[in-house]
Amino acid sequence: MKKLLLILTIACAHLVNAPLRAENHPSKPITLVTVFGPGSASDTISRVIAQPLSAALKETVIVENRPGANGALAALYVARAAPDGATLLMATNSPLSAVPFLMKSVSYDPVKDFTAVSRVGSFTLMLVVNPSVPAKTVKELIEYAKSNPGKLSFASANTSGIVAGETLKHWAEIDLLHVPYKSSPPAIQDVLAGRVSMMFTDLTTGLPHVRSGALRALAVTRLERSPLFPELPTLDEAGVTGFDMDSWAGIVAPAHTPPEVVGVLSQELRKIIDAPEIKSTLGKVGFEAFSSSPAQFADFIKIQLGKWGKMVKDAGIQAE
Repeated sequence: MKKLLLILTIACAHLVNAPLRAENHPSKPITLVTVFGPGSASDTISRVIAQPLSAALKETVIVENRPGANGALAALYVARAAPDGATLLMATNSPLSAVPFLMKSVSYDPVKDFTAVSRVGSFTLMLVVNPSVPAKTVKELIEYAKSNPGKLSFASANTSGIVAGETLKHWAEIDLLHVPYKSSPPAIQDVLAGRVSMMFTDLTTGLPHVRSGALRALAVTRLERSPLFPELPTLDEAGVTGFDMDSWAGIVAPAHTPPEVVGVLSQELRKIIDAPEIKSTLGKVGFEAFSSSPAQFADFIKIQLGKWGKMVKDAGIQAE
C-alpha cells in the first residue's frame, strides 16, 4: 500500500509540474526581429543563432527583418509585442544606445520597455575607403580631405557609422558629405562602386571586400586591435585619442516578460552563443560572440546609454 501511495504521489507531482515546465518557454513559433535588412551583420548573426535555438526549444524560430529609423521601428514593434517570450529583438547599440540621442522623438524607453535576456557579442567597425582615394592611413586621409575640401563623402548604414563618421569629421576638422542608408549592403555597394568615398562598416560586411582588394581598410573603432584583424591599427593609434566605440548586439524581450521565461531563454541562448562552433562561425564573419546573464546585460545597456550620449554630444551631432 505504501509503495502504491509513493507511486501515486510521484505521478501527481509530474502532472502538476508538467504545465509549469511547458509555460517556461513560448509554446508557439518565436520571432527574432532584426533591426536592419537582409544581408546586414545583425541579420547574419540572427540566422546563425536561430537554428540551434529552434532545436533547443523545440519551436520554430523565424528571423524577421524590420529595418528603418536606425532600428527604432523594430524596437518599437518588439516593445509593443505581448510579453510572452515569443517575440524577441536582436538589439544593437543603434536603437538602444544611440537613437535616443539622434532622434528628437522616440516612442519607446530603451531601459523600461525591454527585458534583457543575453548579450550576443560585439561588432568590430573599421574605416574602409574606395581604392580611388589616395590614402593608406588615417593621417593621409585627413591630409587629402583638407587639401580637397568637399570632395570626399562617407556612407552610414547605422548609428555606429553616423557617430564614427561625424566624430572623425569633427575631430579632424574636415569637410565630409554624409550619405545615409537604411542598411549595410546597399551602402557598401556604393562605396565599392566609387559613388561614395568611404564608410565605417562592421567586419561582417566589409572584411570580404577588404580581403579581395576591392576596398582598403584604414583603422578599427575600438580602443584595442581586433583579434579578428590584428594587423589593422585603431583610430586611437591613428591619433583620434581615446576613440572607443563598442558596437554591440544582444537579445531583449518586451518588458514584463515572466522571469521564468527569460530564465529559460537566457539559459539556452548562453549555451548556443558560447559554444565553440558558434563562436567560430561568427568569428569567420567578423563578429566576436560572448554571452552574459540578463542582469549583466541590463546593466550594460544603461552604461552604454551614457557613453553614446557623450559620443553624440562630443561629435556635435544634433538630434533630428
